[in-house]
Amino acid sequence: MITKTLSGAVYGIDASLVEVEVNISPGGNGEFQIVGLPDAAIRESRARIHAAIRNSGFEVPFRKITVNLAPAGIRKEGAAFDLPMAIGVLKGTGAIQADVGRLLMAGELSLDGHLRPVKNCLSLALLARTTGFTKLIVPFENANDAAVAEGVSVYPMHTLTEVAGFLNGTGEVSAHYVNADRMLDQEPDPLEDFKDVRGQHHAKRAIEVAVAGGHNILMIGPPGSGKTMLARRIPSIMPQMTLDENLEVTRIHAAGGLLHPGAGLLTTRPFRAPHHSISRAGLVGGGTIPRPGEVSLAHNGVLFLDELPEFPRHLLEGLRQSLEDSCVSIARVQATLSFPASLVLVGAMNPCHCGQLGNPLHECQCTPRQVQAYRSRISGPPLLDRIDLHVDVPAIPYKDMSGGKAAEASLEIRKRIVGARHRQFRRLGDSGNYVNAQMQPDQVRLHCGLTEECDRMLETAVTRLGISARGWNRILKVARTIADLDRADNIAPPHIAEAVRYRKLDRAGHCQVDAPLAD
Repeated sequence: MITKTLSGAVYGIDASLVEVEVNISPGGNGEFQIVGLPDAAIRESRARIHAAIRNSGFEVPFRKITVNLAPAGIRKEGAAFDLPMAIGVLKGTGAIQADVGRLLMAGELSLDGHLRPVKNCLSLALLARTTGFTKLIVPFENANDAAVAEGVSVYPMHTLTEVAGFLNGTGEVSAHYVNADRMLDQEPDPLEDFKDVRGQHHAKRAIEVAVAGGHNILMIGPPGSGKTMLARRIPSIMPQMTLDENLEVTRIHAAGGLLHPGAGLLTTRPFRAPHHSISRAGLVGGGTIPRPGEVSLAHNGVLFLDELPEFPRHLLEGLRQSLEDSCVSIARVQATLSFPASLVLVGAMNPCHCGQLGNPLHECQCTPRQVQAYRSRISGPPLLDRIDLHVDVPAIPYKDMSGGKAAEASLEIRKRIVGARHRQFRRLGDSGNYVNAQMQPDQVRLHCGLTEECDRMLETAVTRLGISARGWNRILKVARTIADLDRADNIAPPHIAEAVRYRKLDRAGHCQVDAPLAD
């Protein structure tokens, strides 16, 4: 007798429907075989299923049991198939009489029949919704994770016996629902606020521009000037995520194994700060069955690369695709997976190897050749051309450290950024791009028109500084963002002037390398 149950296999952040076919045939002396490209965890499920069924008060037939996970050409992994396989066996023995072909289920079985939580239940719930299945059975701890997908009735279960009773109609389990909108409204106040940062007004203005337009930014300054402190507060001024953004972030973290059971939606924007010793797979993503790297884990948030020149060049080159396309594609023999990677890249570096170039309080010990060699680690097309703003973060004067005027809070900065983002959305929303940094060349020509005075100013800057065509394009985008922050319909000369000031390293290339990098 052949029975079928339904589950899902997750590849990347998307789930695909899997039919769990169970055939019980005479003979075999209790042989239990699983086919359909299972991994080690699935092959080991034979022992878990045998023990769970017996310890739940059911009988396992002393016959040959064959389980096929279809489609057979796609590799399956994880213990989430324990429950659908066990239900298929119970259906085949007659312990379950009801039709089990119209709902999805997932769960790991313990030896006593209890259900353990599994990963990626949100992706399974979204799969159920898109494929027309309205019921999903999951372990109790995964109820909040799955229930945020509207239109799907999620039934949380504790044991295999409870699942069997629910399917047979002898046990009653209520569907679990959560209010996703209420989750979004409960976003906690930021623990790290810009009001804690004294001084550095130029750097904070540059960060505001970067976040408003989705631009990448590089901060250059001596050790202790506050680069890391500034970077860690960037999520506090980013607009609150929409439901779709929350779903994407939650699915990515679930795929990376970083989502705790019962966490529901992740409502705070990610902040990822990998060390420069990270591997390429850890940064960009990879593995036999690809997992998201730090670039994707920072989706809709911030990727902070401290001590940027210390990262190996091949890692920085690996960032090019994600910065340009807002996604990461990982090719394997069986499939090519894509992970979203729309983020704000924030880099930080010292002005030289010793970190004291331009610091009036400390003498720089580096030779001009050493300074040039240090900066050349990030120069050129691999990364620097794709960073819109490079700004100076000088040593903090004593008067700022000791007090002075109170700094502006993150909430006030966020209000201006939200206003600028709304202007961009009204202008670009129909194209699928939502921030100025994502504008395509035709959109730049359409929305970044210049007056004659602005054009002359920009021509002078490009000619004197030797700015590339990509740099020119990025200056226009940044100027458009500055105009949006000023609630201006058109780009004005002050917007161009400010945007050019944010090309610090372009200007540094036309001065002596042993001189301070003045703005």
